[in-house]
Amino acid sequence: MKIGLLKLALGLSLSLAAVQAQAETRITYKSAKSTSSYYQMGVQISEAVKEGSGGDIIVTVEESQGSVQNVMEARARGGDYVFTTPPVLVKLAQGGKAMFEGKGSPKFDEIRALFPIPSLTMHFVMSDKSGVTDFAGMEGKTILLGKGSFGAREGEKYLKLFGLEGKVNLAEVELSNAVAALKNGQIDGFVTAGSWPAPNVIEAAASTGVTVITLSDEQIKKSKRAKLVIPAGTYAGQDADITTTSLPVAAFTTTAMGDDAAYALTKTFWEQKAKMGEGAAWWNGVDQGLMENITGKIHPGAIRYYKEAGFELTDAQQ
Repeated sequence: MKIGLLKLALGLSLSLAAVQAQAETRITYKSAKSTSSYYQMGVQISEAVKEGSGGDIIVTVEESQGSVQNVMEARARGGDYVFTTPPVLVKLAQGGKAMFEGKGSPKFDEIRALFPIPSLTMHFVMSDKSGVTDFAGMEGKTILLGKGSFGAREGEKYLKLFGLEGKVNLAEVELSNAVAALKNGQIDGFVTAGSWPAPNVIEAAASTGVTVITLSDEQIKKSKRAKLVIPAGTYAGQDADITTTSLPVAAFTTTAMGDDAAYALTKTFWEQKAKMGEGAAWWNGVDQGLMENITGKIHPGAIRYYKEAGFELTDAQQ
């Protein structure tokens, strides 16, 4: 009798575990380097989605070398893959242009957007010891751009635009080591593209003392990026606003993800966003207005949520 009851209990336990496994959706969220604001955002999304879904959606955050790598991996990943990147990179990948030339894949055409996240914000960070306060002063200095990320490529572009190509020493150091390299004098400055306030800039400003270079209106116009103002007091020692540039970023997946999973993930993100904003100011700038920055197609599951919630979508997004 006891053996029979034990078998029954074991059978019920296994059945319950099977039901829970079926109900649970597991997502891999690939963002950026572990020292970046975007990695922290991924962690915040993971925690918020788990709480908001009652544990039905489990998001595992995976470190990345940057947006370009994230897009490239869409070629081989499955239906559990979510990644962040500027929408413009998805368009370049689908057209086989720029950094994706010769690396095209039909899989790129299966990329679909889920929701917008805080914009990439360019930070040109120079140590106080370097004495550099503008782009011209960077000539002859040692600058860390990092490797492989969109921010590194964007940094190269700005150096060229402002006449500094070949006139600065580019450090062969990973961006994750930027603050340590700045402290020990290996570099005079670094470029990072995390959303503000950027964790590595906070650390550098507090421990070393830095100047984040402000761009002129003419320089912003040359960059062909959107103007963004980082308010005074955001970083230690920052007594004036910083004028810089930004680029929209969104979370994407592919058509391999099921509609129900995309719906649940998108719905939970928006329902938890206000709570995330209580702990991290960068979420407060994400609203329905940022949906216009998603220029490509949105996943059908996410579209279902947006229609239920009364979001206005363009024909191109659908």
